[in-house]
Amino acid sequence: MAIPLRKSSEIDMLRNSGLAVAKTLSYLEENVKAGMSLLEVDRMGEEYLNSLGFRPAFKGLYGFPNAICTSLNEVVIHGVPDSTILKDGDILGIDIGSEKDGWFGDAAITMPIGTISKDDEALIACSKDALYHAIDIIKDGMRFKELAMHLEAFIRDRGFVPLVKFCGHGIGREPHCDPEVPNYFEGKNPKQGPKIKNGMVFCIEPMICQKGQEPVIDKKDGWSVRSEDGLRASHYEHQVAIVNGKAEILTKIK
Repeated sequence: MAIPLRKSSEIDMLRNSGLAVAKTLSYLEENVKAGMSLLEVDRMGEEYLNSLGFRPAFKGLYGFPNAICTSLNEVVIHGVPDSTILKDGDILGIDIGSEKDGWFGDAAITMPIGTISKDDEALIACSKDALYHAIDIIKDGMRFKELAMHLEAFIRDRGFVPLVKFCGHGIGREPHCDPEVPNYFEGKNPKQGPKIKNGMVFCIEPMICQKGQEPVIDKKDGWSVRSEDGLRASHYEHQVAIVNGKAEILTKIK
């Protein structure tokens, strides 16, 4: 596994792409409301990203038809925008990729639509808190398997389970590259496998389900991923760079 180690000038370029994603997510979080269609959300996100001088990296990627992923309620990730109208009490995952001059950004949130239930609040909090927990504990020399073990333990301690067969990823000149960053531990020894090193840039993205871990891909659109339990799910993501032995978030507004 050849995991790129980025120079500070390259991390600066990735930081620019990450900032564009962060600004677009913030804009959507403030403006998306009940009564809007998922296609409207998609159009708003694309237009805002374009206004910042970036293109939507997901549009056409591997054949994905839209600019952003809109994962509604039971959809964990990769939801395809359509004419579905948002209603009060829904929860909506928004995943956005950006690209400019060959450098990519990527992040996601799950947001409430209007007033949501306490159960859904806890579900969203788990994905967000798991993400920040992982970012806080990362250090130069930790193995990715250790990070996965800690992520899964955090998620299960909250009473939820991580989706399997999908994971975080490296990012740079490509939207997805090595390393893989799972939210669940596989194997017997967390002290095996590649180590986290200064200069690495990758995305951490807890995908939280309630009971079932196995993914089910929608047969109609070929993209939307649900849990086998058919229950609501949540997803959060940040792009980070390892700088001075710690994880620096690139997809945030300072």
